[in-house]
Amino acid sequence: MKTEVKSKIKWGIDILMTALRLGLMAYQITGQALHEWFGTGMLVLFLAHNILNIRWYGSLFKGKYRLSRILQTIVNLSVLVSMLCLGYSGIVMSRHVFASLSIHGPMATARRMHMAASYWGFVLMSLHLGMHWGMVTGMFRRLSGGGKQSGVSVWVWRLAAVLIAGYGLLCFIRKDIVSYMFLKNEFVFFDFEQSILAVFLEYTAMMGFWILAGFYIAKGAGKLSAYMMKEKEKDGEAN
Repeated sequence: MKTEVKSKIKWGIDILMTALRLGLMAYQITGQALHEWFGTGMLVLFLAHNILNIRWYGSLFKGKYRLSRILQTIVNLSVLVSMLCLGYSGIVMSRHVFASLSIHGPMATARRMHMAASYWGFVLMSLHLGMHWGMVTGMFRRLSGGGKQSGVSVWVWRLAAVLIAGYGLLCFIRKDIVSYMFLKNEFVFFDFEQSILAVFLEYTAMMGFWILAGFYIAKGAGKLSAYMMKEKEKDGEAN
């Protein structure tokens, strides 16, 4: 497969996964049946994403592990674990897509696993996206002709990102997502009177917060790793 074609397929899969991730969080809008179909699509795309990036697994035991690589590896493997938990628990609880299959398991455990993995997966996938945000912005620059942005437009985008992330953090706290992630609350509250637009705006903003967090975590880790390398080189020269 040509590199350019493979790259486009990867981007297409990633965009669809991001859209499905948001759709999966809006259970009160989609309902049970559509939620299951979205989840099935998400699982298929995730498997395709991993197959196309299979070389990453082969490189796990190669090269040096600096702070930035350690963090990315932890996030990537955590995303894998959360998706496997979601896939298993979703199949066990399925009433539509996989209902005809003879796959059974403890329903209470599957429900708790599914809820925790859903919210952890949402946060971890957003962090993963943020850690690779430089690649995302690079792609959009190429698609837009690669022109250099003015200083004003750069600061406008930065301000917009901060405002979106701030609203996302507020929504994250207000919805008490942490209690679902750590199973302090085992029953998710859905506001069925909330409009479709409001639901997707809130989850998009929450995703934006964790994308921004992932971006600055990766950026900070990279700078810290570079600083530690310089200090190590200085110590080597001094000795």
